Amino acid sequence: MTAGLLVSAARSGAGKTTVTLGLLAALGRRGITLRAAKAGPDYIDPAFHAVATGAPCINLDSWTMPPPLLHALVAGATDATDLLIVEGVMGLFDGVPGVADRDGSSASIAARFKLPVLLVLDVTAQSQSAAAMVRGFASHHPDVRVAGVILNRVGSDRHRRLITDAIAPLDIPVVGAIPRDAALALPERHLGLIQAGEHGDLDRRITALADMAEKHLDLDAIVALAASIDHQPTLNAVPALLPPGQRIALAADAAFAFVYPHLIDGWHNAGAEIMRFSPLADEAPSDDCDACWLPGGYPELHAATLASAQTFRAGLVRFAQTRPVHGECGGYMVLGEGLEDADGNRHAMTGLLGHTTSFHKRRLHLGYREARLLSDSSIGTRGSLIRGHEFHYASLIDPGGDEPLVDLRNAQSEPMAERGGRRGHVTGTFFHAIAQVSS
Repeated sequence: MTAGLLVSAARSGAGKTTVTLGLLAALGRRGITLRAAKAGPDYIDPAFHAVATGAPCINLDSWTMPPPLLHALVAGATDATDLLIVEGVMGLFDGVPGVADRDGSSASIAARFKLPVLLVLDVTAQSQSAAAMVRGFASHHPDVRVAGVILNRVGSDRHRRLITDAIAPLDIPVVGAIPRDAALALPERHLGLIQAGEHGDLDRRITALADMAEKHLDLDAIVALAASIDHQPTLNAVPALLPPGQRIALAADAAFAFVYPHLIDGWHNAGAEIMRFSPLADEAPSDDCDACWLPGGYPELHAATLASAQTFRAGLVRFAQTRPVHGECGGYMVLGEGLEDADGNRHAMTGLLGHTTSFHKRRLHLGYREARLLSDSSIGTRGSLIRGHEFHYASLIDPGGDEPLVDLRNAQSEPMAERGGRRGHVTGTFFHAIAQVSS
């Protein structure tokens, strides 16, 4: 049976991703068959996990994903696998308040699958107080077991000893201590880490993280902390979203890179074919496809190139005359009339929907979303309830006059102003659909 661990922290920015990547790469050198998962809706970190393990990384999100889907994903990830390492999201217990075991927190995943927690502590500007944090996290939830601690950004050997000695009475082992080293940090941009595919030196960075883990983590002790994963067998699991067609044209390049692997796998398992094309290379969706999907990404960084991609734009317009086209987040921006870049320059987009977006007038939009579909579309049938996530800095500066696609609410069931758009066969929303929760 496959063993598992969940790497979490007290807060975002404590070093979870650095530790997870180093751990994956170092254990991979030992010949352990590994898979990685990411708790929550993040779509950037999993690409780095995939590079470190050589295998696809899945998302596990207890708020957006029904339990049968969660168990099916874990079952698939643990098939012929020795060890599953799950990277947490935000702090260990951060999630939607008042939803018990489906709050989207890392703790909810740890509790559901009985995963021991490896707690990463950023010990900058503290010493013995770190023991109080460990005590609090260890006793906060009866179904969440903190099995070990990794100290990050340790200032000196004396600093490490002070903290380790303070934690010792808790009977929770310190299994690593990583010194402060800015060279270990991965570069970021406005939506988080720069995408894995954009690093020309990613192999070197992963190698450096593996070296760090071998030097500063007790790998044998960490592997010994892992426990058998408790997951229920799932028969006849349905895809998270039904495929929008039999042959799906999927935009895939640096401007359209944010698509959840579980969606693609679900479509494949339902018998659909995925045909990738690159708008940045001025490619159009293939005429032998019967649906087109424009995922999120960074179109705001490539607006001029997309505006001049005449073959792509003309081909997409022709495709949309007879077949469904759906765009989410960045894809939704490209379906509109125009897009303002960071300098305020407006670039003409495809005009298949009537809205205009701006990255010049930036405001963070972040959080879970629940959408009731107002009509049939590529993401489901009318009346279906879809859960997903929104994360972008672009603003809607002209909503246009299209029919609304969804009645949208946040995780607290509060109405949201944004309702997406629908015109003919074309639909789009700012939120990323993750799973259908009811029909």
